[in-house]
Amino acid sequence: MVKLYTDAATKKDNSATGILLVTATQQFQLKQKITASNNHQAEFKAAILGFEYLLEHFPETENVFFYSDSKIVIDSLTKKYSKSFAKELAQLLELQQNFPLVINQWIADSQNKGAHTLALQALND
Repeated sequence: MVKLYTDAATKKDNSATGILLVTATQQFQLKQKITASNNHQAEFKAAILGFEYLLEHFPETENVFFYSDSKIVIDSLTKKYSKSFAKELAQLLELQQNFPLVINQWIADSQNKGAHTLALQALND
């Protein structure tokens, strides 16, 4: 089982992502600046980057608990539909299909401080 937390931060024309990956024995913290047209797109990109990292480094993972404080990302995953971010959603859904079980869960900002702090650090670097 792996817990994946993602978040994005946007200020003016700059965006960044924070990714926190927690396994039974380790924790991985990733942050990077990205190009995004708005914060919603940045949130999708954070999730995509998180699942890409997970697939590359933990391909045998069976259960993924994915946490995001972005309602648009989690709602889009639940409905398998997004009017404005169809391309990003399709990419994210395709990545999630590599794992037998993915549970997508919205969490409040206060429960996503690890990923949020990483995104802010990358934004301000």
